[in-house]
Amino acid sequence: MDLQELFIQNWKEKFPAIPLAHCRLIVAVSGGVDSMVLLDLLCKSGAAVTVAHCNFQLRGAESNRDEYFVRSMENDYDIPVLVKKFDTANYAATQKKGIQEAARDLRYAWFAELLAGSEYPSFLLTAHQADDNIETLLIHFFRGTGIQGLTGIPEADFNNRILRPLLFAKREEVLEYAMQQGISWVEDASNASVKYTRNHVRHHLLPQAKELFSGAEDNLLNNIERFKEVEILYNQSVSLHKQKMLEQKGTEWQVAVLKWKKAIPLQTLTWEIIRPFSFSSAQVTEVIKLLDAANGSFIRSSTHRIIKNRNWMIIAPVLSEQAQHIIIEATDKKIAFENGTLSFEMLPAMHAAIDSSNMVALMDASRLEYPLLLRKCKQGDYFYPLGMKKKKKLSKFFIDQKLSRTQKEKVWVLESNKRIAWITGLRIDDRFKITAATRNAVRIQLEPQL
Repeated sequence: MDLQELFIQNWKEKFPAIPLAHCRLIVAVSGGVDSMVLLDLLCKSGAAVTVAHCNFQLRGAESNRDEYFVRSMENDYDIPVLVKKFDTANYAATQKKGIQEAARDLRYAWFAELLAGSEYPSFLLTAHQADDNIETLLIHFFRGTGIQGLTGIPEADFNNRILRPLLFAKREEVLEYAMQQGISWVEDASNASVKYTRNHVRHHLLPQAKELFSGAEDNLLNNIERFKEVEILYNQSVSLHKQKMLEQKGTEWQVAVLKWKKAIPLQTLTWEIIRPFSFSSAQVTEVIKLLDAANGSFIRSSTHRIIKNRNWMIIAPVLSEQAQHIIIEATDKKIAFENGTLSFEMLPAMHAAIDSSNMVALMDASRLEYPLLLRKCKQGDYFYPLGMKKKKKLSKFFIDQKLSRTQKEKVWVLESNKRIAWITGLRIDDRFKITAATRNAVRIQLEPQL
């Protein structure tokens, strides 16, 4: 069976719901042999194809040569060709990214625009083949990866409408087809440079592995298929554990500290719990240490914080307007949350004028232990109302204040080392009041959400 027949057979097996002749296919064509063979196979299969070529303007005349070559496919195959030029070097500098990462960002952002602009079902096709898959597996393995990284390049990303229909074919099969069919292509001189990790793997590591193990390539490809099956079982097990451990509360997730500490295997489950919240694998050890840390301790990612709050670990959004548990540092001046904004001011006690407004809390700075925790009130909460020496449950205090059920649900409290310092907008705790011995005060003002 020749490559054309194998291509159609593989398409029907991998993408049975996507008939070649009834959707718009955008093909990423660099001009290299892989993308040129993919283009030829698609056109000979009767598919409706549009070519998309990126000129990253990184290789001078060679970049322009590639663009002109790909543009010529418009006449050779009688198909539309789209070209996008990028100032990649400038983008990489302004975004502080490596050239390869910058090029990838620009490329896939443009591809997404093309797909979004389609009037009928469309997919982007890339020309990754089996050797690319092997190289990706090895790069992931040596850099460090979980099970997902050992499954190589996925044949389909249906969320982003990306298909990779050439993954079944090895590089030598692609080259043989190109020569048999008289297909022209251009060579990227940078492909020979071993300063890039992938090229080093391609030109040095893999050839040495093949010298030691004659079936190295086939063994690695078979391993990828086995790892895909292992991943299915792994994900099922992780999902069951997470269902037992995680509790969703609005925009936050909570895990009982004791449950988390008893989780087996601890490292793996910790990673799977924190991974969806933008934490890195390098933070797993820090999160495990957080299980035994002091109340109010936390660790953050770009989007979330994990907060140790008594017997619970709380995963909360960094954006305070979305969070139900907000960490407040001594240096914070303003904190926005669901009910409005809290403004903090440190001042000498002699200048701290008593304010009768419930929207202002005046407290002894020495009695506040940072970080403070701003959170919604919960069942069992109690405090010592200003002027009283006995504690009172918030539920009884709310009855005294004649709060409606809806009003109770909207109450937030400010907590200092497990002690409620202020029921925001209502009353402070007597233990934090200004006294004759107070030297410095903290003035906190609540500006309600309009």
